[in-house]
Amino acid sequence: MHTPSDIVLEKNPPNLPKKNSEHSVLDDKADYKKQLKKWQTRLLHVQQAYYHQKRRCIIVMEGWDAAGKGGAIRRVTEKLDPRGFEVYPIAAPTKEEQGKHYLYRFQTKLPAPGEIAIFDRSWYGRVLVERIEKFATKAQWQRAYQEINEFERLLVDDNARIIKIFLHITPDEQHRRFTERLENPVKRWKLTPEDIRNRQRWDDYEKATLDMFNHTSTKAAPWNVVAANHKWYTRVEVLKTIVKAMEKDVDLTPPAIDPEVLELARAHLV
Repeated sequence: MHTPSDIVLEKNPPNLPKKNSEHSVLDDKADYKKQLKKWQTRLLHVQQAYYHQKRRCIIVMEGWDAAGKGGAIRRVTEKLDPRGFEVYPIAAPTKEEQGKHYLYRFQTKLPAPGEIAIFDRSWYGRVLVERIEKFATKAQWQRAYQEINEFERLLVDDNARIIKIFLHITPDEQHRRFTERLENPVKRWKLTPEDIRNRQRWDDYEKATLDMFNHTSTKAAPWNVVAANHKWYTRVEVLKTIVKAMEKDVDLTPPAIDPEVLELARAHLV
């Protein structure tokens, strides 16, 4: 009898560095554009392989407020075939969703065969904001670690690839970005009361994030922490992380031409 795969936690889950490394910077704009184009093109080829092989990919984007999730997602999707992916910005659950299990609203957004689903925030809200703001009881958010691992195991066993990325910025960089948003009329809408309140509880969110890594970074679906103080570096690194994870054990060879198409082409196009 077939049974579900084992849930194996990583022995060394990610951590949150107190400051970004000097290597987490990309200063030259020409180099940034070159690398961006390289990894976007490579991702397009991977997307085509997933489409032809009916594979599914789920990308989870988490991170601090103002860490650049939206900008990173925009660069990830910029060159993709729009028919093959969907981005889901996750806000507070609706009144209808609140009456159902918290995973329900994510189960309804899973990708079809050959497609990619990108979650801008995700089911991990249960062990982050819902934990900190007490929207979930202690028993509920503690239970959620196992529930999430089992949910992701179900998806992996069903041949879906899960890529989890956390964008990490320092408190000083977040302060700078909040101030910039406040002073820029075009960006002012991005700053919310929740952002400012969340900043006051940085230590609580940091502890919750580390607990999340410790309890949900599995060998089948590990967490990837990307330094995000410098946006050019971050965008390239996110693309690189996604491409390398999607390419693993996947045949990227373009499919052979359809014999019927070839026959018709020889008859009418030559």
